Amino acid sequence: MPDQESTTPWARETPGRIAVQYGRFARIANKMTAECIVTKGSAVVSSQTSQAEVQSLINRAVKLGDPKLAADIRQFASTRQYGLVFEHNRPERMRLYGKPVTARDVVQVLPRRGTAESAENRSLWRISALHDGKADLYAYVAPDYADNDGEPRTVDVSDLVAVSEYDQPIYAGLRETGRVEHGGDKPYQVVINGENYHALEALAFACAGKVDCIYIDPPYNTGAKDWKYNNDYVDGSDQYRHSKWLAFMERRLKLAKRLLNPADSVLIVTIDEKEYTRLGLLLDSVFPDANIQMVTSVISKKGSNRRNEFSRCAEFIYYVMLGAAAPISTPSDMNGTGKTATTELPVCWQYLKRRGSSLGASRKGRPGLFYPIFINRSDGSLHSIGSPLPGEVDRHDVICPSGTWAAWPLRPNGEEGCWQVQPSRLQEQLEEGTCYLSATDESKEAAQFLYLKDNDRKKVLTGQVYILGKESSGKLIIAPQESLNEVRPKDVWTMNSHDATHGTNMINSLLINRRFPYPKSLYAVEDTIRFFVADKPDALVVDFFSGSGTTAHAVMRLNHQDGGRRRSISVTNNEVGVEEAKTLIKAGHRQGDSEWEARGICEYITKPRITAAITGRTPDGEPVKGSYSITKESFELDEDAQAISKKTGKPIKRNYYVKKQVPDPSVRDQFPMADGFEENAVFYDLTYQDPTAVRLGMAFREVAPLLWLRAGARGRCIMDEKPDWDIADTYAVLFDPSRANAFVSELAKAPHVGLVYVVTDDERRFASVSAMLGGLPAVRLYADYLRSFRISAEGANN
Repeated sequence: MPDQESTTPWARETPGRIAVQYGRFARIANKMTAECIVTKGSAVVSSQTSQAEVQSLINRAVKLGDPKLAADIRQFASTRQYGLVFEHNRPERMRLYGKPVTARDVVQVLPRRGTAESAENRSLWRISALHDGKADLYAYVAPDYADNDGEPRTVDVSDLVAVSEYDQPIYAGLRETGRVEHGGDKPYQVVINGENYHALEALAFACAGKVDCIYIDPPYNTGAKDWKYNNDYVDGSDQYRHSKWLAFMERRLKLAKRLLNPADSVLIVTIDEKEYTRLGLLLDSVFPDANIQMVTSVISKKGSNRRNEFSRCAEFIYYVMLGAAAPISTPSDMNGTGKTATTELPVCWQYLKRRGSSLGASRKGRPGLFYPIFINRSDGSLHSIGSPLPGEVDRHDVICPSGTWAAWPLRPNGEEGCWQVQPSRLQEQLEEGTCYLSATDESKEAAQFLYLKDNDRKKVLTGQVYILGKESSGKLIIAPQESLNEVRPKDVWTMNSHDATHGTNMINSLLINRRFPYPKSLYAVEDTIRFFVADKPDALVVDFFSGSGTTAHAVMRLNHQDGGRRRSISVTNNEVGVEEAKTLIKAGHRQGDSEWEARGICEYITKPRITAAITGRTPDGEPVKGSYSITKESFELDEDAQAISKKTGKPIKRNYYVKKQVPDPSVRDQFPMADGFEENAVFYDLTYQDPTAVRLGMAFREVAPLLWLRAGARGRCIMDEKPDWDIADTYAVLFDPSRANAFVSELAKAPHVGLVYVVTDDERRFASVSAMLGGLPAVRLYADYLRSFRISAEGANN
């Protein structure tokens, strides 16, 4: 009789079958190990070996009655990664241009003037001593770095640049380099020139948990040297290209996550086909609790040719929605295929010249409606309106103002007709934008005006229609009927205004003869962020790959449309283009020289672009030409065209239409760019501070802008220490806690203050002062500032 154990189900498995399971475990283990080795070269997705398969093996081992095998499988699987696998900790070293070098700093030696960067200049050294403008160096060695076997050397301090690992704490400050004030008491649009990783660490102190929207357009990692890692361009031959890009992005996304309001905010990332699959998995990893959706946006209907591939006409937009964040409904579904996607206008533009051959459409029948309209000969614009002509006066005897000619309401056969309205009414409608000059022809004494008749004009004057803006001609831009309804946007966009050519055209208008590669369409960025900030008039928007400054420009346009006070923080760098760098190097310049910096992205493109947008003037001081609008094809009735019957030789009724380019109503708020914006902007360079100097209060001027940013970037920035305290528009600083009683009394007279900084190393004194503030938020200097940067460094590898 068999014993009790031999009757259980698992005991009926033969030793051979158990051995088979061990063999299967070994094969899976080898497979998992091989996959992890592959990922050292480039990021991949472990698609064959899944956690479900591992769990199946564990269950099978339990069924076989071998708990040790189950435990071994579970332990082995716990050491392996699933999903997106890449080398998270690939070293990333950043040059700290502008930081004074000190003993023990890790540095790199800059190339000799007139020579390009080489591998030698990427070797790391440590400073052992400084003396007489010289630095003694020895080869830097670390667990992840042993590439420098050079002998100790002495070099000029001016030839060195400090280098920092991404996970080493840095202490950032800001130094103002300019400002534009055109917006009264509105908050400032902020531009920061510096390494975006370190700028994000600084913003973690100033804006943690306060950001409503982050929009970024990162490098697409095309392999065409479109971005740098460790100060070296990454090209298609780099076997670590994908891992570098993912490590680079992951570090910045983790910092960005600290900025976002977890209750209601959005991260928006644009990308193309090179990295969109990996980016999606990375976003899932960094934001596991977010609602993530991808939109396809057509940015070039004609397409961009790719060898042996489909022509590319779209890019992808990831929306990472945190908390309650969700896209709002808007007048457009972004696709043009929805039920409300009609282009019918709620009004009808009519010709100002009365049509027909009856007496009532002639000068004789309506003498009060026969008058000249004077047109400027120089540019074809409207000059003025004349008075009705008495019946006995020949129109050719009318004396025109200097530099003008007279347009008359003449019929196609040359007979004298009449206008639809009297001069005073025409003047009113021209000022309203309910009448505009469409075309002129001096040889025919003709000018074509279109206007709104009484019923349609009433719709405008009583607010029954949605006005998008005005054209340069003065014509009101009236939204199509679809704008009276709101719909959910679709996830495939086909907006004419998003075409990439509009980005280039915008730069050409604002910055004549200056070039920037692949600028985004302003209207594309505007639409992209509108879904999440249109209902937040005080939203804070951040872009840490801001390039030419399109995001800041888009935020200002949104404010112009609804009177909002949204603010943006744009982080860019001051790199020069590859070809520009060659020219500068040949001339003996290198990064850090004023000649070099003047041609960098921030100085040459971003700052001038935002300045021009606000002031309405180019860097040369000329009014910006053009308007915030694009055109599309349309067909308009040609009132002068007349068909003649071949049989009778008499006119016959037939309408002829002329193809024209007309404003595209998909662009909201159309107005001349020369009008500018009622906005303020301030520009900063990122600086690097010594923590001891900060702790001792010796770096207040560099830290001060961050205190102002944290308080809302509005009003006066407290730049200098005072013996006791200073109270600005939105915040205050108590420099001497022993004066707390008097300070609190003064603070009571400033109800607009929403934040207080207290300078003290004593936690108990800080707590005591905080208790006196009646619930007003307080920050301890400089402990909270220093702690924020330490936390960023400590969290870099988590």
